[in-house]
Amino acid sequence: MSIEPVSLLGGESVYCINEAQLRDAARLADEDSESSPKIQSQLETIEASLTRNERAALAFVIIERLRKSV
Repeated sequence: MSIEPVSLLGGESVYCINEAQLRDAARLADEDSESSPKIQSQLETIEASLTRNERAALAFVIIERLRKSV
């Protein structure tokens, strides 16, 4: 049974992606001397082992867990 991909474009979602936060996250993931290698290593593993839909689900679960842990 095939599951439709999770939409990452918003729609009826109550969450939105803040562009400044996204830029800061990209900078941390791509340029920070300490964090970038760790993040890139995890991304390579995740992208190699999970489907697009699974990665989208993981992203939403991580965001929700971060939201609840504050």
